[in-house]
Amino acid sequence: MGSTRPAVVEAAQPAGADRRGAVVAALMLAMALAALDSTIVSTAVPQIVGDLGGFSVFSWLFSGYLLAVTVTLPVYGKLSDTFGRKPVLVAGAVVFLIGSLLCALAWNMGALIAFRVVQGLGGGALQGTVQTLAADLYPLKDRPRIQAKLSTVWAVSAVAGPGLGGVLAAYADWRWIFLINLPVGAVALWLIVRHLHEPAREEADTRARVDWAGALAVFACGGVLLTALVQGGVAWPWLSAPSLVLFGAGLVLLAAVVVIERRAAEPIIPGWVWRRRTIAAVNLALGALGLLMVAPTVFLPTYAQSVLGLAPVAAGFVLSVWTLSWPVSAALSQHVYRRIGFRNTAMLGIGTASLILLAFPFLPYPGEAWQPTLLMLLLGAALGLFQLPLIVGVQSTVGWAERGTATASVLFCRQTGQTVGAAVFGAIANGVLAARLGGASDLDSVTRALDPGTADESVRRAIADAVHAVYLGAAGAAALAFLVLLVLAPRKFPVLKD
Repeated sequence: MGSTRPAVVEAAQPAGADRRGAVVAALMLAMALAALDSTIVSTAVPQIVGDLGGFSVFSWLFSGYLLAVTVTLPVYGKLSDTFGRKPVLVAGAVVFLIGSLLCALAWNMGALIAFRVVQGLGGGALQGTVQTLAADLYPLKDRPRIQAKLSTVWAVSAVAGPGLGGVLAAYADWRWIFLINLPVGAVALWLIVRHLHEPAREEADTRARVDWAGALAVFACGGVLLTALVQGGVAWPWLSAPSLVLFGAGLVLLAAVVVIERRAAEPIIPGWVWRRRTIAAVNLALGALGLLMVAPTVFLPTYAQSVLGLAPVAAGFVLSVWTLSWPVSAALSQHVYRRIGFRNTAMLGIGTASLILLAFPFLPYPGEAWQPTLLMLLLGAALGLFQLPLIVGVQSTVGWAERGTATASVLFCRQTGQTVGAAVFGAIANGVLAARLGGASDLDSVTRALDPGTADESVRRAIADAVHAVYLGAAGAAALAFLVLLVLAPRKFPVLKD
């Protein structure tokens, strides 16, 4: 299992409740930077495009950031295990803030997209290292409390981000969306530097070899494959030359990653991540979670506006209710997994989620707004019961020297699942829509041409059928996660003593 480094864990915990409280506050601020970043930008896109132009490529404001975050997660995880959490977190926060400042100074859409990638290079360190430090600071019995706080940050960001972005874009300037990160990040950095104290590294650790070749190969491979998934079926057809070239190059780079990592003394993605049943099962299960999350986050607002006839604000509320029940359920999950175990609690949550997702296509047509709202409230509760026990469980099966890598692998698989889900479910929705309308239609072009509630009946039914098909696919992803846990995950996680 590798060294658990008990002395490092104890010393890494700040002495005194006040100091640890300050570190937790810093972690929540750092997580807020990453959580707000996508939601706060989304509502300001019209103002950004109006100022800078580049409507045809504006989606890369989100895709570029997502790619950078995803492919750097395993790199930062290994670096935090090698050099400690503090230097990685500080470096990531600095890069993120530099990227934010550059975004505010962008002079055209190309520059803004490039600077968003810089933000993402720092965002990967924020997401992975914050989750790892949360496990370092608290023993197993207290970890659900800090994880629930971090989940609450994501929930508040999901609800407040679009509104805050809209207010800043309308009454100030869209550049303030990025400038607001600077004072928040400065406070987080000050708290981290002042209050987070890790022990001096052992001499062997300070001379640890970093697998820079592996890091570059992972970055290149992930970037190429995720670009193929993000742009395939959008910028070009799936079977076109660009898609085939990107997927072919991605497979070649994947083979290169395997060769490099097998030869590396300290690989970025060590083989034990997939050889241990617990971590491998959780990685696959949370990959399926990322897949199914695409159904509500991407397609439910379209359904609410085009089929139910709701205004954008009301449609956003239908989606946002799951961010209310998710952290509450996550906080309470400890009372369940202490009785029936991590695996069984997660299976209970994802099994319930699969039934809720399966119920969506059976809602009456066109239906009332409260019906999908209730399903989303229940879905958030089910997924809170699923995700948190798995993350806490995995972090509790490894020692300090492996926790960053294990946590990053879990987050990487979830992020990758979301990228794959956007591509797969987008293709499913567009295929159903084209079949119903008898032409080469896609969901985006149809819904952009319609005001809420004014769609022709045949178009509304086609959109409803397309979203129903996506939810059936999401239910299948949930069932797959259930099956993975049932077959691969051990009945009792091999938890190490604190």
